Amino acid sequence: MSSVKDLGERKIIKLILNCLDKMPNMPIPFGDDASAIDMGHDKLAVINTDMLVRKTDVPRTMSLWQAARKTVIMNISDLAAKGAQPLALLASIGLPPNLTKEDIVQISKGLNAGAREYNAYIVGGDTNEASDIIISCTAVGVCNRTNLIKRSGAKPGDFVGVTGSFGKTASGLKILMDSLSGFDSQGVLVDSVLMPIARVKEGIALAQSQVTTAAIDSSDGLAWSLHELSQVNNVGFYIDNLPIAPEVEMFADVHGFDPIELALYGGEEYELLVTIKPMCWQKAKSAVESVGGILTKIGLVSKEKHLLMHSNEKTVSIDPRGWEHFKTE
Repeated sequence: MSSVKDLGERKIIKLILNCLDKMPNMPIPFGDDASAIDMGHDKLAVINTDMLVRKTDVPRTMSLWQAARKTVIMNISDLAAKGAQPLALLASIGLPPNLTKEDIVQISKGLNAGAREYNAYIVGGDTNEASDIIISCTAVGVCNRTNLIKRSGAKPGDFVGVTGSFGKTASGLKILMDSLSGFDSQGVLVDSVLMPIARVKEGIALAQSQVTTAAIDSSDGLAWSLHELSQVNNVGFYIDNLPIAPEVEMFADVHGFDPIELALYGGEEYELLVTIKPMCWQKAKSAVESVGGILTKIGLVSKEKHLLMHSNEKTVSIDPRGWEHFKTE
Protein backbone atom coordinates (compact mmCIF):
# COMPACT_ATOMS: atom_id res chain seq x y z
CA MET A 1 0.00 0.00 0.00
CA SER A 2 1.34 3.45 -0.94
CA SER A 3 2.48 5.73 1.86
CA VAL A 4 2.19 9.51 2.04
CA LYS A 5 5.84 9.80 1.04
CA ASP A 6 5.26 7.53 -1.97
CA LEU A 7 2.26 9.55 -3.12
CA GLY A 8 3.56 13.10 -2.72
CA GLU A 9 1.42 16.19 -2.20
CA ARG A 10 -0.17 16.38 -5.65
CA LYS A 11 -1.39 12.76 -5.71
CA ILE A 12 -2.70 13.18 -2.16
CA ILE A 13 -4.71 16.22 -3.23
CA LYS A 14 -6.18 14.30 -6.19
CA LEU A 15 -7.07 11.42 -3.86
CA ILE A 16 -8.90 13.79 -1.51
CA LEU A 17 -10.72 15.61 -4.31
CA ASN A 18 -11.97 12.30 -5.75
CA CYS A 19 -13.80 11.72 -2.45
CA LEU A 20 -15.59 15.08 -2.46
CA ASP A 21 -18.94 16.06 -3.92
CA LYS A 22 -18.44 19.01 -6.26
CA MET A 23 -20.47 22.11 -5.40
CA PRO A 24 -22.79 23.06 -8.29
CA ASN A 25 -21.70 26.03 -10.43
CA MET A 26 -18.30 26.46 -8.78
CA PRO A 27 -16.83 29.75 -10.09
CA ILE A 28 -13.31 28.29 -9.80
CA PRO A 29 -12.80 24.55 -10.34
CA PHE A 30 -10.79 22.26 -8.09
CA GLY A 31 -7.05 22.49 -8.71
CA ASP A 32 -6.72 26.26 -8.99
CA ASP A 33 -4.83 28.58 -6.62
CA ALA A 34 -8.00 29.44 -4.70
CA SER A 35 -11.70 28.66 -4.47
CA ALA A 36 -14.69 31.00 -4.82
CA ILE A 37 -18.32 31.43 -3.85
CA ASP A 38 -20.80 33.49 -5.86
CA MET A 39 -22.13 36.32 -3.69
CA GLY A 40 -24.48 37.68 -6.37
CA HIS A 41 -24.40 41.07 -8.05
CA ASP A 42 -21.34 40.01 -10.10
CA LYS A 43 -19.22 39.61 -6.94
CA LEU A 44 -17.17 36.58 -5.91
CA ALA A 45 -15.76 35.73 -2.51
CA VAL A 46 -12.34 34.23 -3.29
CA ILE A 47 -11.03 31.91 -0.58
CA ASN A 48 -7.75 30.15 0.05
CA THR A 49 -6.14 28.21 2.89
CA ASP A 50 -2.49 27.36 3.43
CA MET A 51 -0.45 25.98 6.31
CA LEU A 52 3.06 26.46 7.66
CA VAL A 53 4.78 23.83 9.83
CA ARG A 54 8.00 24.84 11.58
CA LYS A 55 9.90 21.60 10.89
CA THR A 56 9.35 21.61 7.12
CA ASP A 57 8.74 25.26 6.25
CA VAL A 58 10.82 27.45 8.55
CA PRO A 59 14.59 27.96 8.17
CA ARG A 60 16.38 28.03 11.50
CA THR A 61 17.19 31.76 11.23
CA MET A 62 13.56 32.78 10.58
CA SER A 63 11.90 34.36 13.60
CA LEU A 64 8.42 33.40 14.74
CA TRP A 65 7.22 36.86 13.70
CA GLN A 66 8.58 36.27 10.18
CA ALA A 67 7.13 32.75 10.05
CA ALA A 68 3.65 33.98 11.00
CA ARG A 69 3.85 36.84 8.52
CA LYS A 70 4.96 34.43 5.81
CA THR A 71 1.89 32.27 6.42
CA VAL A 72 -0.29 35.27 5.65
CA ILE A 73 1.73 36.04 2.50
CA MET A 74 1.37 32.43 1.30
CA ASN A 75 -2.40 32.78 1.40
CA ILE A 76 -2.66 36.30 0.04
CA SER A 77 -0.41 35.45 -2.91
CA ASP A 78 -2.96 32.89 -4.09
CA LEU A 79 -5.69 35.54 -3.93
CA ALA A 80 -3.45 37.86 -5.95
CA ALA A 81 -3.19 35.24 -8.69
CA LYS A 82 -6.99 35.40 -9.09
CA GLY A 83 -7.06 39.22 -9.10
CA ALA A 84 -8.86 39.38 -5.74
CA GLN A 85 -8.54 42.07 -3.08
CA PRO A 86 -7.79 40.48 0.33
CA LEU A 87 -10.29 41.36 3.06
CA ALA A 88 -9.80 39.10 6.06
CA LEU A 89 -8.09 35.98 7.39
CA LEU A 90 -8.76 33.31 10.00
CA ALA A 91 -5.71 31.86 11.73
CA SER A 92 -5.50 28.47 13.45
CA ILE A 93 -2.36 27.90 15.50
CA GLY A 94 -0.92 24.65 16.89
CA LEU A 95 1.30 25.43 19.88
CA PRO A 96 3.82 23.13 21.59
CA PRO A 97 3.54 23.26 25.40
CA ASN A 98 7.06 24.69 25.82
CA LEU A 99 6.38 27.92 23.91
CA THR A 100 6.64 31.10 25.96
CA LYS A 101 4.26 34.00 26.30
CA GLU A 102 6.62 36.12 24.19
CA ASP A 103 6.66 33.46 21.45
CA ILE A 104 2.85 33.65 21.21
CA VAL A 105 2.99 37.44 21.10
CA GLN A 106 5.50 37.35 18.26
CA ILE A 107 3.35 34.90 16.25
CA SER A 108 0.31 37.10 16.80
CA LYS A 109 2.13 40.28 15.80
CA GLY A 110 3.50 38.59 12.69
CA LEU A 111 0.02 37.53 11.62
CA ASN A 112 -1.28 41.04 12.14
CA ALA A 113 1.63 42.66 10.31
CA GLY A 114 1.19 40.43 7.25
CA ALA A 115 -2.53 41.10 7.06
CA ARG A 116 -2.26 44.86 7.49
CA GLU A 117 0.39 45.13 4.73
CA TYR A 118 -2.41 44.23 2.30
CA ASN A 119 -5.23 46.15 4.01
CA ALA A 120 -6.69 42.94 5.43
CA TYR A 121 -7.44 41.90 9.01
CA ILE A 122 -7.18 38.77 11.14
CA VAL A 123 -10.80 38.34 12.27
CA GLY A 124 -10.63 35.13 14.31
CA GLY A 125 -9.31 31.58 14.41
CA ASP A 126 -8.47 28.72 16.75
CA THR A 127 -5.66 27.40 18.94
CA ASN A 128 -4.71 23.88 19.93
CA GLU A 129 -1.84 21.94 21.42
CA ALA A 130 0.58 20.39 18.91
CA SER A 131 3.99 18.73 18.82
CA ASP A 132 5.32 21.44 16.50
CA ILE A 133 4.39 25.02 15.66
CA ILE A 134 1.64 24.94 13.04
CA ILE A 135 0.15 28.14 11.61
CA SER A 136 -2.75 27.75 9.22
CA CYS A 137 -4.59 30.66 7.64
CA THR A 138 -7.72 30.95 5.57
CA ALA A 139 -7.83 34.13 3.49
CA VAL A 140 -10.94 35.71 2.02
CA GLY A 141 -10.93 38.27 -0.77
CA VAL A 142 -13.34 39.72 -3.27
CA CYS A 143 -13.35 40.39 -7.00
CA ASN A 144 -15.78 41.03 -9.83
CA ARG A 145 -16.76 37.82 -11.61
CA THR A 146 -15.85 39.42 -14.95
CA ASN A 147 -12.32 40.18 -13.71
CA LEU A 148 -11.53 36.77 -12.22
CA ILE A 149 -8.36 35.16 -13.61
CA LYS A 150 -8.24 31.34 -13.57
CA ARG A 151 -5.42 28.93 -14.33
CA SER A 152 -7.35 27.89 -17.43
CA GLY A 153 -7.68 30.12 -20.48
CA ALA A 154 -4.19 30.24 -22.00
CA LYS A 155 -4.11 29.84 -25.78
CA PRO A 156 -1.34 29.23 -28.31
CA GLY A 157 0.21 32.53 -29.32
CA ASP A 158 -0.35 34.20 -25.94
CA PHE A 159 2.64 35.92 -24.40
CA VAL A 160 4.01 34.59 -21.10
CA GLY A 161 4.92 37.12 -18.41
CA VAL A 162 6.09 37.28 -14.81
CA THR A 163 5.93 39.99 -12.16
CA GLY A 164 9.55 39.65 -11.02
CA SER A 165 12.85 37.84 -11.29
CA PHE A 166 13.63 34.32 -10.11
CA GLY A 167 16.26 32.38 -8.20
CA LYS A 168 16.53 34.63 -5.15
CA THR A 169 14.77 32.36 -2.68
CA ALA A 170 16.65 29.26 -3.81
CA SER A 171 19.91 31.19 -3.37
CA GLY A 172 18.79 32.68 -0.06
CA LEU A 173 17.92 29.24 1.32
CA LYS A 174 21.36 27.94 0.37
CA ILE A 175 22.93 30.89 2.20
CA LEU A 176 20.84 30.23 5.31
CA MET A 177 21.13 26.43 5.33
CA ASP A 178 24.83 26.21 4.44
CA SER A 179 26.06 29.47 6.06
CA LEU A 180 27.41 30.74 2.76
CA SER A 181 28.79 34.26 2.41
CA GLY A 182 31.28 36.24 0.38
CA PHE A 183 29.43 38.76 -1.79
CA ASP A 184 27.71 42.10 -1.27
CA SER A 185 24.14 41.29 -2.36
CA GLN A 186 23.49 38.28 -0.15
CA GLY A 187 21.17 40.34 2.07
CA VAL A 188 18.73 40.71 -0.83
CA LEU A 189 18.66 36.95 -1.28
CA VAL A 190 18.15 36.21 2.42
CA ASP A 191 15.40 38.82 2.67
CA SER A 192 13.54 37.11 -0.18
CA VAL A 193 13.23 34.05 2.09
CA LEU A 194 12.54 35.79 5.38
CA MET A 195 10.32 38.63 4.10
CA PRO A 196 8.45 37.47 0.96
CA ILE A 197 6.07 39.81 -0.89
CA ALA A 198 2.70 39.01 -2.45
CA ARG A 199 1.92 40.70 -5.77
CA VAL A 200 -1.58 41.87 -4.86
CA LYS A 201 -1.50 45.23 -6.65
CA GLU A 202 -0.13 43.59 -9.77
CA GLY A 203 -2.76 40.82 -9.69
CA ILE A 204 -5.64 43.27 -9.30
CA ALA A 205 -4.27 45.51 -12.06
CA LEU A 206 -3.97 42.53 -14.42
CA ALA A 207 -7.49 41.39 -13.56
CA GLN A 208 -8.96 44.82 -14.18
CA SER A 209 -7.14 45.08 -17.52
CA GLN A 210 -9.13 41.98 -18.66
CA VAL A 211 -6.36 40.87 -21.03
CA THR A 212 -4.90 38.11 -18.84
CA THR A 213 -5.92 34.67 -20.07
CA ALA A 214 -4.43 32.58 -17.22
CA ALA A 215 -2.44 33.07 -14.03
CA ILE A 216 -0.79 31.07 -11.28
CA ASP A 217 1.18 31.89 -8.14
CA SER A 218 4.75 30.68 -8.65
CA SER A 219 5.42 29.50 -5.10
CA ASP A 220 6.11 25.89 -6.19
CA GLY A 221 8.80 27.11 -8.59
CA LEU A 222 8.76 28.60 -12.07
CA ALA A 223 9.26 25.27 -13.84
CA TRP A 224 6.51 23.48 -11.92
CA SER A 225 4.13 26.42 -12.37
CA LEU A 226 4.68 26.28 -16.14
CA HIS A 227 3.92 22.55 -16.09
CA GLU A 228 0.75 23.16 -14.05
CA LEU A 229 -0.49 25.69 -16.63
CA SER A 230 0.52 23.35 -19.43
CA GLN A 231 -1.58 20.49 -18.03
CA VAL A 232 -4.64 22.63 -17.29
CA ASN A 233 -4.65 24.32 -20.71
CA ASN A 234 -3.29 21.47 -22.85
CA VAL A 235 -0.61 23.76 -24.28
CA GLY A 236 3.15 24.05 -24.24
CA PHE A 237 5.57 26.90 -23.54
CA TYR A 238 8.63 28.28 -25.27
CA ILE A 239 10.71 30.35 -22.86
CA ASP A 240 13.41 32.55 -24.39
CA ASN A 241 13.98 35.14 -21.67
CA LEU A 242 14.47 33.43 -18.31
CA PRO A 243 14.27 36.24 -15.72
CA ILE A 244 17.24 35.45 -13.47
CA ALA A 245 17.84 38.05 -10.76
CA PRO A 246 21.26 39.75 -11.06
CA GLU A 247 22.00 38.91 -7.43
CA VAL A 248 21.46 35.24 -8.31
CA GLU A 249 23.96 35.48 -11.16
CA MET A 250 26.51 36.90 -8.72
CA PHE A 251 25.78 34.28 -6.08
CA ALA A 252 26.01 31.43 -8.58
CA ASP A 253 29.32 32.75 -9.92
CA VAL A 254 30.88 33.04 -6.45
CA HIS A 255 29.71 29.65 -5.17
CA GLY A 256 29.68 27.55 -8.33
CA PHE A 257 25.95 27.03 -8.75
CA ASP A 258 23.95 26.95 -11.96
CA PRO A 259 21.83 30.16 -12.08
CA ILE A 260 19.33 28.54 -14.47
CA GLU A 261 18.76 25.70 -12.01
CA LEU A 262 18.23 28.21 -9.19
CA ALA A 263 15.76 30.27 -11.21
CA LEU A 264 13.69 27.39 -12.60
CA TYR A 265 13.47 24.94 -9.73
CA GLY A 266 13.65 26.93 -6.49
CA GLY A 267 10.15 27.85 -5.40
CA GLU A 268 8.56 30.17 -2.80
CA GLU A 269 9.02 33.29 -4.95
CA TYR A 270 5.36 34.36 -4.81
CA GLU A 271 5.54 36.01 -8.21
CA LEU A 272 2.66 35.80 -10.66
CA LEU A 273 3.11 33.77 -13.84
CA VAL A 274 0.58 34.96 -16.42
CA THR A 275 -0.42 34.55 -20.05
CA ILE A 276 -1.54 37.61 -21.97
CA LYS A 277 -3.46 38.10 -25.21
CA PRO A 278 -0.74 38.86 -27.80
CA MET A 279 -2.25 42.13 -29.06
CA CYS A 280 -2.73 43.38 -25.49
CA TRP A 281 0.74 42.97 -24.00
CA GLN A 282 1.39 46.69 -23.72
CA LYS A 283 -1.95 47.24 -22.00
CA ALA A 284 -1.10 44.57 -19.40
CA LYS A 285 2.44 45.90 -18.92
CA SER A 286 1.18 49.46 -18.48
CA ALA A 287 -1.48 48.32 -16.00
CA VAL A 288 1.15 46.63 -13.82
CA GLU A 289 3.55 49.56 -14.08
CA SER A 290 0.77 51.96 -13.08
CA VAL A 291 0.70 50.35 -9.61
CA GLY A 292 4.50 50.32 -9.25
CA GLY A 293 5.14 46.77 -10.46
CA ILE A 294 6.94 45.21 -13.40
CA LEU A 295 5.80 42.71 -16.01
CA THR A 296 8.50 40.92 -17.98
CA LYS A 297 7.82 38.95 -21.14
CA ILE A 298 9.58 35.58 -20.92
CA GLY A 299 8.14 33.56 -23.82
CA LEU A 300 5.14 32.25 -25.73
CA VAL A 301 2.36 29.71 -25.32
CA SER A 302 2.74 27.00 -27.96
CA LYS A 303 0.28 24.55 -29.51
CA GLU A 304 2.69 21.63 -29.11
CA LYS A 305 2.59 20.39 -25.53
CA HIS A 306 6.31 20.71 -24.89
CA LEU A 307 8.05 22.96 -22.37
CA LEU A 308 11.20 24.29 -23.95
CA MET A 309 13.71 26.97 -23.06
CA HIS A 310 16.25 28.64 -25.31
CA SER A 311 19.41 29.58 -23.41
CA ASN A 312 23.10 29.85 -24.28
CA GLU A 313 22.31 29.10 -27.96
CA LYS A 314 20.68 25.79 -27.01
CA THR A 315 17.07 24.68 -26.68
CA VAL A 316 16.45 22.39 -23.71
CA SER A 317 13.42 20.85 -22.00
CA ILE A 318 12.08 22.29 -18.76
CA ASP A 319 11.68 19.41 -16.32
CA PRO A 320 8.57 19.07 -14.11
CA ARG A 321 10.48 19.70 -10.91
CA GLY A 322 9.81 22.01 -7.97
CA TRP A 323 8.72 22.04 -4.36
CA GLU A 324 6.41 19.21 -3.30
CA HIS A 325 5.52 18.35 0.29
CA PHE A 326 6.24 14.79 1.46
CA LYS A 327 8.61 14.17 -1.49
CA THR A 328 11.01 17.13 -1.34
CA GLU A 329 13.84 16.45 1.05
